[in-house]
Amino acid sequence: MTATAWTFPDPVQFAVPIFVVTILAEMLAVRFGARGDYDWRDTGTSLLMGFGNTMAAVVFGGTIIAIATLLWQIRLFDVPVAFWSVVLCFILDDFFYYWFHRSAHEVRWFWASHVIHHSSQHYNLSTALRQTWTGFLSLSFLFRLPLFLIGFPVEMVLFVGGLNLVYQFFIHTELVRRLPLGLEAWLNTPSHHRVHHGTNARYLDRNYGGVLIVWDRMFGTFEPENDADPARYGIVRNLATFNPLWVATHEWVAIARDVATARSWRERWMAVAGPPGWRQGTTARTLRAQASDAALAE
Repeated sequence: MTATAWTFPDPVQFAVPIFVVTILAEMLAVRFGARGDYDWRDTGTSLLMGFGNTMAAVVFGGTIIAIATLLWQIRLFDVPVAFWSVVLCFILDDFFYYWFHRSAHEVRWFWASHVIHHSSQHYNLSTALRQTWTGFLSLSFLFRLPLFLIGFPVEMVLFVGGLNLVYQFFIHTELVRRLPLGLEAWLNTPSHHRVHHGTNARYLDRNYGGVLIVWDRMFGTFEPENDADPARYGIVRNLATFNPLWVATHEWVAIARDVATARSWRERWMAVAGPPGWRQGTTARTLRAQASDAALAE
């Protein structure tokens, strides 16, 4: 099939009505006793964060596409538009997403944008829409740029990225416990992603995969869900407000404060590029180690 015979629609645009219907269906199921939890204030904040994210994409999307197009013009290879190349692009996009997602938890500069997604203390489909307004500022788009330099067409990369995003919407639920047919071994699932959103020490900074969980298994960041230790959702220091402006900016404000009060250039650097919680001694690694020591002492 020739390149001109291919068109790449926006998967998110087509999925929006499905998002609305499934959120309403999940709300109804929870109302009648199904596993899960909704709070109208929390859900309202998530929807506002999703709307703000859409507006940010309108404002900055053109710049990102321009950068992508420039890189594609100096591409290393001429990747044809074919079924195999779309599949390969999807897999590589998910691989780069893993490293973006991991960096977004391990480097505070990236975390300042990503923390918004984790700020809800509830876990339901509306939580998937709680997205950052400052992704362009944190330069999160950099992780996808190698795909354009390799030679994958811009439209193809945007298409597979949209598919990845749509898939991840559906794993933000407590209604589904485990997937059958061995899919838990290969795919990111509601079970694996509940772990990712958990603030339990064993769950911190685990299960970064987008669609595929194999990257976590390969790089040592996989943690299975333990039904005896259900996930507690949110962030280590939960926000005491549903104000969307504070939700969007609170970590940037904290970074500015820590840089201003740092006593050395090393502290300033760590306030920006170190792991979240470095200054307070509450990094994910520290908290996991403390929990492990406490368990051994029992």
